[in-house]
Amino acid sequence: MAKERILAINPGSTSTKIGVYDDDQAIFVTTISHPREELDSFKEIFDQYEYRKRLVLEVMEQNGVDRHTLTAVVARGGLLPPVPAGAFEVNDDMIWQLKYKPQNEHASNLGAPIAKAIADELGIKAYIYDPVTVDEMSEIAKITGLPEMRRKSLIHALNMRAMAHKYAEEIKKPYESLRLIVAHLGGGITLSYHENGKMIDVISDEEGPFSPERTGCLPLFQVLEMATQPGSDFKTLYNKVKRQGGLMAHLGTNNAKEVEEMIAAGDKHAELIYKAMGYNIAKWIGNLATVAKGKVDCIILTGGVAYSKMLTDFIKERIEFIAPVKIMAGENEIEALVKGVLRIRRGQEKVNVFTKVV
Repeated sequence: MAKERILAINPGSTSTKIGVYDDDQAIFVTTISHPREELDSFKEIFDQYEYRKRLVLEVMEQNGVDRHTLTAVVARGGLLPPVPAGAFEVNDDMIWQLKYKPQNEHASNLGAPIAKAIADELGIKAYIYDPVTVDEMSEIAKITGLPEMRRKSLIHALNMRAMAHKYAEEIKKPYESLRLIVAHLGGGITLSYHENGKMIDVISDEEGPFSPERTGCLPLFQVLEMATQPGSDFKTLYNKVKRQGGLMAHLGTNNAKEVEEMIAAGDKHAELIYKAMGYNIAKWIGNLATVAKGKVDCIILTGGVAYSKMLTDFIKERIEFIAPVKIMAGENEIEALVKGVLRIRRGQEKVNVFTKVV
């Protein structure tokens, strides 16, 4: 089997993570930081395209990788309309969607265009894999109490599916044969239930537990009251629930390590809030366990905040009665992108085709 050399690109709000792998062995993985003053010089997200592409190529050259040795390029998927899980070859429809009609503006929308430009120059394929809009939810899971509102699948799909596949490899069982609950613990917290190789139900960061930065689910009547106060507007409230909630609202920090230091120094309020976050995570895991009718093979805790043993211990003591708990801390999205493409290149998965939604 011929060796693959894959460039992976993950654009974030203030950085671009890239890596080059020979099969599943990293040649290098690094983060390109983008100073705020440089980003502020661009009016729109897509105006950063040439700037970020140039830096990706420069850093690859600085690390001794000749771009002409690449066999494929893969990027983090942007905010496309709902799509199936897995890989998509980047095409013109996808570029149009991300540029002119994405679900929201985000730096990840630049990943596919940069990947395609580099790949086209070399005559190779460009892919995305498991964007946040992966939607495999069952129809019954999408129904709410209002016909005009449906639940959406907006989750950390890339890392959650990567950890589910990794766990399956570790225990030498097919991913499709397992019933798994995966909780991604990061700045936002999302959860998913995996059955028959699909995430048939999920908990997004707007409807589940509060997190280091986000409020999660809130009492609806109090939300309505707040939203109808004089001076309230969508942007202000969006920032409040998306960036200024959770640990940030209660304790003035979104850093779990700082919260643990506060607790170690005897701060009982910080301890209560941190335990409450764990309590909420455990409760929503229990929620998904009902979808599985209690028949869960494993509960996986992943994401950067899963490095906090204090928090995972809070959670484990409430959920271990459901199923064994596996801690798979971190969010190595570059490795996840590469492994996804390797499955495609080795014929283990099929490539999806994206068609734009006007």
